[in-house]
Amino acid sequence: MNTRWRVVIIDDHAPSRAAVAHAVTLQGGQVVGNGSRPEDAPRLVASHQPDVAVIAVGLTDGDGIDAARLVASAFPCPVVLVTSHTEAGITARAAEAGVLAFLAKPLRSEELGPALDLAVSRFQDLHAARQENEALKRKLESRKLVDRAKGLLIRRFGLTEPEAYRRIQKTAMDTRKTMAEVARTLLVSEEWAVHTSD
Repeated sequence: MNTRWRVVIIDDHAPSRAAVAHAVTLQGGQVVGNGSRPEDAPRLVASHQPDVAVIAVGLTDGDGIDAARLVASAFPCPVVLVTSHTEAGITARAAEAGVLAFLAKPLRSEELGPALDLAVSRFQDLHAARQENEALKRKLESRKLVDRAKGLLIRRFGLTEPEAYRRIQKTAMDTRKTMAEVARTLLVSEEWAVHTSD
């Protein structure tokens, strides 16, 4: 049978931790690690690489939201916060820390499944959007490099814009490099030539 999610639990209250673990198991998940202190969260997530981390807000040795922030910023893992407090301040801090879903105490196992599914789904959507953004940024940077290199070839050899583009494209194909790499090499060599002629 497939495991629904692999889960790390951080809660310093043993009965609460046991209740979350029991609910995870009932809902088809597997607890792969648990701890009681904020510093346990990044260590356990790094070593177990779970699908989701469930972290209690109030921890004796520190703040669960700070632990959630550490996990959300350093690892590819969604965080669900378990809390008996729902004031706006906690919710706002948790959202800013990257928490993707909440579970209220006392925990009801039938609420755990949808909360973990929601967190995992939101995380995947955010991750996909981030990757798309990065790809667009790289594409834009590549285009800027190629445009600058075209300008250089136009000035240096009196080429038209299409001719300059084709020359960069042909060099890229011949050398099995991207057009951006060829453009960068051209621009660096031009900079070097300018500096050495000064």
